Amino acid sequence: MAHFAKLSLGSKVISVHVVSNEVATTEQAGIDFLHQLHNYPFWKQTSYNTQGGVHTLGGTPFRKNYAGIGYKYDEDRDAFIPPQPFNSWTLNEDTCQWEAPVIYPDDGIIYKWDEETTSWVEFYS
Repeated sequence: MAHFAKLSLGSKVISVHVVSNEVATTEQAGIDFLHQLHNYPFWKQTSYNTQGGVHTLGGTPFRKNYAGIGYKYDEDRDAFIPPQPFNSWTLNEDTCQWEAPVIYPDDGIIYKWDEETTSWVEFYS
């Protein structure tokens, strides 16, 4: 199955649609099908198996990240970029994912981000 992100005029992902591979033999064929079906012109194909510029099944990564609602399509990077989770986080240009200014601890404890202190704090359920 092929996946396509429906984009707003500002290139924000407003939904993701699935098209059979028999119809979406190329990206343009999928876009043409969706345009005709929904009478809406702005679509970009996305890969369900791409995250952080890596294809999870070992294939060729496509547009850095699988598109999700609220993501933005960046034409210059040809990438889907998730919303920035916190103001202190910066965009990794290679993965097009946001990174905290402090690395997540690798000690088996679950943490959450505290923007006020710009640090990871233990998460208590």
